[in-house]
Amino acid sequence: MKQPITPTSVEKVMRDTDFIVSKTDPRGRITYGNRIFIEFSGYSEAELIGTQHNIIRHPDMPRAMFKLLWDTIQSKRECNAYVKNMAKDGSFYWVFANITPDLDADGRIMGYFSVRRKPKATAVATVTDLYRTMLATERRVGPQQAIAASTDILANLLAEKGMSYDELVLAI
Repeated sequence: MKQPITPTSVEKVMRDTDFIVSKTDPRGRITYGNRIFIEFSGYSEAELIGTQHNIIRHPDMPRAMFKLLWDTIQSKRECNAYVKNMAKDGSFYWVFANITPDLDADGRIMGYFSVRRKPKATAVATVTDLYRTMLATERRVGPQQAIAASTDILANLLAEKGMSYDELVLAI
């Protein structure tokens, strides 16, 4: 069993030329990770391959954001998102992720590709505040209502701005 990792305040910042690339099977188990993924995650290739992609999930990420991501890609649509990841040593790194389903000739999902790049600092500031609010709500209402309550916060923000999620992510 994986030992719990304690998050730290140490941030790793992606270089402008970095692209983190990974591929998973339909259940989210990593089947490929490029050298930049290995570098930022702090895990070896052997530690990553066959492991659930959530091995790098940072506890500051609201559960509702992962539900949105999974719902989107399982409906065979690409998803863009700002994500705070956690490395093996507890440090963190922000990414702007594009996750795309890999479909076979019959349209069945064979897995997922994810390409992440350095996010804009202004976008990170925006989503940090949003995610903090969503996460506080998730913790306040408890596990059974967490995702629904947190999703409502995002939906209300989108309604207030008159934007879809995709429009918001690409605009910030």
